[in-house]
Amino acid sequence: MNRRQFTGALTLALLAAPLAIEAQQPAKVYRVGVLGSLPSPGWDVLPERLKELGYVEGRNILFIYRWSEGDVQRFPRLIAELASLKVDVIVTIAPAARAAKEAPTTIPIVMANSGDLVRDGIVASLAHPGGHITGLSGAPSRDMPGKQMQLLKEAAPKVSTIAVLHDAASPNVANWRADYESGARSLGLALRFSPVRSSSELDDIFAGFAKGGVGAVLVGGQTFEFVHRKQIINLAARHRLPSMYGWKAGAADGGLMSYGASLRDMTLRSATYVDKILKGAKPGDLPIEQATKFELIINLNTAKTLGVTIPPSLLARADEVIQ
Repeated sequence: MNRRQFTGALTLALLAAPLAIEAQQPAKVYRVGVLGSLPSPGWDVLPERLKELGYVEGRNILFIYRWSEGDVQRFPRLIAELASLKVDVIVTIAPAARAAKEAPTTIPIVMANSGDLVRDGIVASLAHPGGHITGLSGAPSRDMPGKQMQLLKEAAPKVSTIAVLHDAASPNVANWRADYESGARSLGLALRFSPVRSSSELDDIFAGFAKGGVGAVLVGGQTFEFVHRKQIINLAARHRLPSMYGWKAGAADGGLMSYGASLRDMTLRSATYVDKILKGAKPGDLPIEQATKFELIINLNTAKTLGVTIPPSLLARADEVIQ
């Protein structure tokens, strides 16, 4: 090799070296915190959808899960724990909204489902949430309680008094209580609000329903009710009370019926927020979307056990009938 050839080869090698080093640099691995009540199957769709958007677990994304196990008091500590692990974004649920708002962190937080974030003082507006919180709202209007009661009354038309079973520790009780009262008035129903603080109280509460003329039970949609749903469903069956739930699992696990936003659909849509934030978008600039897919699930097995005849017109409107 002559001098000119050697010089040329050396120059090419020097030029190629930075390119080779750059090519060897590992891709950034994003850390996504997932904060929920329980490790339910519904969360599986989040990594599945993000994979479709180009995020492969173990290659360029890592999911870090934390569960409150039904205790809303644990959310602030779990958010702080995820923050200490330097996650890039946190995906969470409605019961954690207040803790997310008050957390001393600016880590973007995506609500996979939530209540009325504006009325509850969590964000400034749906169009311009501001701050570090955005996502999806499962409460499209204040008519949802009335709609649930209407469906329950169609299934059991003789019912005149409905009990609303709810977590006594739920925040913003006054807001949603007014929605239930408004719905009941429009249907000519009497309401009995039944706050519960511990699962050990449930036996006595349901025994009181039977003695107090309650004809059906509408179960609130908070963490406590979801975590203890099987106990609630069994007690409703034992006391022969038709029951309505705001999430599909209520009917799937043996309740009479459920009506509410599709949690699966909302979790899928939350992945789009995560993608945008990881690409540089600010959560405060991303408008909050409202639920668009709602599901009516009817459990005919439970109806037969309770001696309830579901009208054909109601069955025809159901998204799923469990037989």
